[in-house]
Amino acid sequence: MTRIALDPFVTDLDAESAALRAAGPLAEVELPGGVHCYAVTHHAAARALLTDSRVVKDINVWGAWQRGEIPMDWPLIGLVNPGRSMLTVDGADHRRLRTLVAQALTVKRVERLRAGIEALTNASLDRLAALPKGETVDLKAEFAYPLPMNVISELMGVDAADHPRLKELFEMFFSTQTPPEKVPQMMADLGALFTKIVDGKRANPGDDLTSALIAASEDGDQLSDEEIVNTLQLIVAAGHETTISLIVNVVEALQTHPEQRERVLNGEVAWENVIEETLRWNTPTSHVLIRFATEDVKVGEKVLPKGEALIISFGALGRDEEQYGPTAGEFDITRSPNRHIAFGHGPHVCPGAALSRLEAGVALPALYERFPELDLAVPASELRNKPIVTQNDLFELPVDLG
Repeated sequence: MTRIALDPFVTDLDAESAALRAAGPLAEVELPGGVHCYAVTHHAAARALLTDSRVVKDINVWGAWQRGEIPMDWPLIGLVNPGRSMLTVDGADHRRLRTLVAQALTVKRVERLRAGIEALTNASLDRLAALPKGETVDLKAEFAYPLPMNVISELMGVDAADHPRLKELFEMFFSTQTPPEKVPQMMADLGALFTKIVDGKRANPGDDLTSALIAASEDGDQLSDEEIVNTLQLIVAAGHETTISLIVNVVEALQTHPEQRERVLNGEVAWENVIEETLRWNTPTSHVLIRFATEDVKVGEKVLPKGEALIISFGALGRDEEQYGPTAGEFDITRSPNRHIAFGHGPHVCPGAALSRLEAGVALPALYERFPELDLAVPASELRNKPIVTQNDLFELPVDLG
C-alpha cells in the first residue's frame, strides 16, 4: 500500500483528498511529523467504521503509543491525546460524559438560542456597516469568528475577556507549524486557562453548561475535575472552529458560483440547501483524529491492522462518487438527496451540529441581505489555507462589502 503524506501546509486540499479517494476506502497515510496511520476515504466505509466497536478511542490501544514512538512535543499531540473527555472514551463512559452536553444541545433547546444569535449577528453587521466605504474587510476576522465564539462562550459561561488568549492558544493547538519546544507550554496554558474558568464557575455558578457539569458532578454523576475541564475545552474548541469555517466556506462557494448565488438570493433555493451542500463539498473539518483498532478490521479489500491508528478524512468522503454520483466534485445547491456525514456518524457524532447549522442559517442570510453586492476582494486562487490538518481553514477572507 503506497503511503500518502498529508501536506502540513495544506496547499491543495482538493488534490490531496482526490489522491486519498483514489487509494481506495482505506489509505495508508503519514501525518505531519512522520507519524504513520490509516485514513478512511470512502463514505460507506466510514459509516461502517464509525459504528464498529472494534475501532475505539482509547489511545492505549495504539501500538506506536505503547512503544513510545509518539513524542510529547509533537505539534498534534493535543488532538490525539487531549485528556479524558467524551471525545476519548467509548461505551458507558462516553454516554455518561456526553449526556449532559447532548441534552443542552438538542435541536429544540438550540432553537431557543435563535434570538440571541440574531442579536449578535445584527451587532456584527452594524459594525461592518460602520466601516469606511470601499475598505477591504477580512470577513473571517470581522464576522465569521466573533459570532460562534460569542455564542459558544455564552453557552459555556466563558468570559469575553478570555477570547484573545483562547484564539492565540487554539491557533497553536491546531497548527502543524507550532514549534515543538512550545507545545508542552501551550498545552499547559490551555489546561490552566480552562481550569481557571471551571474554578470560577464553581465559586460563582451561572446559567451555563459549565455550571451544569459542575453541579452534575456534585450530585453524584461522577464527573471528575479533569473530565469537566477537558469537556469544556473540547466544546469551546469544536463549537467555534467548525462554524467559522462553515460560514467562510459558504461565502467562498457562493462568490465563486455566481449563478447559484443568484438562485439563493432570489429565494429560488433555500439557505438550508446551501449550508448542507457546503458541508459536503467543502467540509469545515478535513480530517478527524483519531481512533484505534483493537483487532484486524477488514475495509474493502484491505485491512486496518490491530493496534494501528485511523483518521476520518471528511474532505475525501464529501466528494465520493460512489455516494454522490459522477457530479460529486461539483458544487450544486439543488443536490438531493444529500446524505453527507460532515458532522460524523455513530455514537461520537458531533453534538453541536444543530447549533452550527443554526448559527450559519441565521448569519448567512442576514449578511447577504445587508450586503447583497458583497464580493471577494482577491481572486479565489489567492486565498490561502492555514497549516491545520484537521480544519479546512483560511488565513483570511478579504471581501468588498459593496
